[in-house]
Amino acid sequence: MHFSIPDTQELKDNHGGTYVGYNIHINGAYHCTVRYRQLHSFNEQLKREYGSTHLPHFPPKKLLPLSPPQLEERRILLEKYIQTLTQDPDIGDCNIFKGFLLSAQQETQNAVQEDIDLDVYMMNWHKVTVRVNTTDSTDTVLLEIAKEINLPEELVCYFCLYLVKKVEADIKMERRLQNFEAPFLSQKAADSSHCIVIRKSYWEPSYDEDILSNKIALNLLYVQAVSDVEQGWVITNKQTKRQLATLQSKGSKQEYLQLVRTLRHYGYIQFEPCVCNYPEPNTRVVISIGGKEINFRIPASNNQVKEGSFRITRIRCWRIITSNANNQEENSSPHLLELSFEYLLSKDKLQWITVKSDQAVLMSVCLQGMVEELLSKRNGIKFKKQPEQGIRRCSWSYMKRDGSSYEISVSRSSSSEGIVDNEEDYSRRLNKSRDHVRKEKFSSYSVKPSGRTSSGSLSPESLMENDVFEGIGDDDL
Repeated sequence: MHFSIPDTQELKDNHGGTYVGYNIHINGAYHCTVRYRQLHSFNEQLKREYGSTHLPHFPPKKLLPLSPPQLEERRILLEKYIQTLTQDPDIGDCNIFKGFLLSAQQETQNAVQEDIDLDVYMMNWHKVTVRVNTTDSTDTVLLEIAKEINLPEELVCYFCLYLVKKVEADIKMERRLQNFEAPFLSQKAADSSHCIVIRKSYWEPSYDEDILSNKIALNLLYVQAVSDVEQGWVITNKQTKRQLATLQSKGSKQEYLQLVRTLRHYGYIQFEPCVCNYPEPNTRVVISIGGKEINFRIPASNNQVKEGSFRITRIRCWRIITSNANNQEENSSPHLLELSFEYLLSKDKLQWITVKSDQAVLMSVCLQGMVEELLSKRNGIKFKKQPEQGIRRCSWSYMKRDGSSYEISVSRSSSSEGIVDNEEDYSRRLNKSRDHVRKEKFSSYSVKPSGRTSSGSLSPESLMENDVFEGIGDDDL
């Protein structure tokens, strides 16, 4: 996850007074605005659950009003706090953490709880309409979709929801929706060209075999494959296109998938054209990610395309850099995003490759997902473990901006204030070894003058280290 607090805003309370709101961005998108005392209350509840020794330093209260430099210092410290906090997988998955973010999103948008019809699309743009609450979390909505299309609950974990931007026939992947957000609210915060789609949630093609025997799951894979071929995300030639078109016209879904799964870039996500520094500065490139690699396609003369691949087993680490500096490029994002990864080009040569793209965070999330799958397979862990049967109840409180609080009861099948937990029993997770798959430490870094050392380099905490790089051998070189 990429967490940042890039800026603040001055807000008014009900009595005409002013206070500072901290704008939390997650995975490159604005999520919510919270006050310092809300984060302080959140930290106190985590301390009761985990103990203060397991939590990062939280910036202390001040008796006097803060000066502008002190406010900026607090913003930086709060950003560092939440980034460090999310490096612990148990805390990042716990009900308090996810519930706080979901509740904060609801409060920020002044969301009223009511049942609504939410449209979710398959990749052939067939619409599935489900009856949900405006504040239902992503996992809850996904379960409702599964019920509507008769997808068995044990197969739900193989799929996820994405927020995408659709302009005519073109689609742009914005981000994968997480369980600390409500899909209805996230879509509402985006413009009208955005919609919610269901796609498979994994990268390893062999996982297809786990679900192809179910006709509903097979159809979801099939319509995604057709869409990816039509979008040009899957590499085909004229003959193969004709074969696929024939199979599609016959409705031969199994045979279509058998063929398309043999093609290059099957299951990849293709990103918008962007700029990178490889093989030379300001190179225009089209990037696709999947199949244990980052693929670069660079337009060349005579309508030719130069192509190169960066295997994730040779990426030592990567980082996301967010700059609030003025971006002079036309039609650019207000926040300049860069994904940089250190790549083993040869046995004794590591080089930083930098990509400038407003989809840089999604690229990083894709890398992390592939790394985690590789580590899981290496440790003999199945794709995903299903939640235990039964219901676990717990409660905590959410402090609103005005200082009032309400209690939230959490269970697997019911919720209060829209918070739903779909995770395994927390006490069981605490007893599990944290060494099965070490979740990589990752924190984002908002670039400011104070964020660089005297030599101009980034601080080490901005790096996400790649455990699968450690297994590289002579054969990989």
